Amino acid sequence: MLTVRELRVTYGGVVQALQGVSLSVAEGEVVTVLGSNGAGKTTLLRAISSTLRMCGGHVSGGLLEFEGRRLNGLPPAEVVDGGIVQVPEGRRIFTRLTVDENLRAGAYSVRDRRARATARRRVLDLFPLLGERAEQRAGLLSGGEQQMLAIGRALMSSPRLLLLDEPSLGLAPLVVGRIGEIITEINRQGTTVLLIEQNTTMALEVASRAVVLHLGRVSLTGSAAELAASTEVRDLYLGHSGERAGGGTRRRLGTWLP
Repeated sequence: MLTVRELRVTYGGVVQALQGVSLSVAEGEVVTVLGSNGAGKTTLLRAISSTLRMCGGHVSGGLLEFEGRRLNGLPPAEVVDGGIVQVPEGRRIFTRLTVDENLRAGAYSVRDRRARATARRRVLDLFPLLGERAEQRAGLLSGGEQQMLAIGRALMSSPRLLLLDEPSLGLAPLVVGRIGEIITEINRQGTTVLLIEQNTTMALEVASRAVVLHLGRVSLTGSAAELAASTEVRDLYLGHSGERAGGGTRRRLGTWLP
């Protein structure tokens, strides 16, 4: 479904944020991208959603392709129309608008009224609270409720690929568990997910495959189970003891990558 090949991203014409990143996402998968702050995870999602220019960045090389269509250079609106929607880090809901107005904004580009109605029913099935709080200003919701609204707003356009950037950021452990369940259910209903997440435990529980970024490069890739069992991931991201991974050594579990 999604192909990222040798992607390079530069900020301000100077800073190389991504240096030849390659990965793929098959239809029906949940793929998680792990890595410390500054590894390039958010930059990767911005490149896919074509929102880099808003942050002073640009794709300086490589290929982005979704369902056979080249994404490089497309306006963000065309990326959304093509079936990719991003939920940004920090939720970015419209705090002065009501919950209902936020959901309607998510369906702004959908012309088919039946499609909008179907998407809305799906969102309210997933998040009944949003129906109960429809007329409440979104800024008055709790952090977890705002995250649910941000995901619900994204689902209003019925994306085929959902990009999630740190959905558990700043949330209580019980809410994080609920977010993980929601991601699993969204995927079960047919939406492919590319997940950026600092909570490695939750990310590896919901994902089928995982990729680790280190300083703008892919350092590890494999199934979620393989990475959860690896010394490198346990030590660096799960807080377990063990020998620390070499900085940026690029390999597939058990296989050196060229």
